[in-house]
Amino acid sequence: MEEQIKIFDSSLAKATEYLENELRGLRTGRANAGLVDDIEVDAYGNMMKIKGVASISVPDAKSIVISPWDRNLTSDIEKSIRASDLNLNPTNMGDHLRISISPLTEERRKELTKVVKEKGEEAKVSLRNLRHELVDKIKKSKNDGTITEDDAYKADDKVNKIVSKYNDLIDKIVSLKQQEMMEV
Repeated sequence: MEEQIKIFDSSLAKATEYLENELRGLRTGRANAGLVDDIEVDAYGNMMKIKGVASISVPDAKSIVISPWDRNLTSDIEKSIRASDLNLNPTNMGDHLRISISPLTEERRKELTKVVKEKGEEAKVSLRNLRHELVDKIKKSKNDGTITEDDAYKADDKVNKIVSKYNDLIDKIVSLKQQEMMEV
């Protein structure tokens, strides 16, 4: 049972990490390489992420510079960024792209904080589903006689503490992202 709890803890960590990656891709009005990292570009006949074909830097709080390793990909990267739903307008400088990040409107910031909250709730739902699966396994093991009632109680208590820890972490991640979005 201890091994299953370790696997459970690892799964919750991955779910939380997934949430952080999802939120990193949301535009906040501040330049962030994570904004364009995972945009896919048609490179050499394959769809590849920008971070796989170019270096991305953030020279200041309001701009991102993308330097493709192959200059021939500059226009393809530009098209992919324009086609994304991020509403970014890269400027083609020949050997690199420069993206100026304009501040978000108050209305857009409020919309995005709602999106952040929804993503946080989705993460919590996945935690609850994982918890439910493990609690069912614990009950089944107790009913089969594989573990004692005391061990089942201890395992259930441990699972609840782990879930509580990750729920608190998700709340903290969501709160920090919402604060970041509301900054002008």
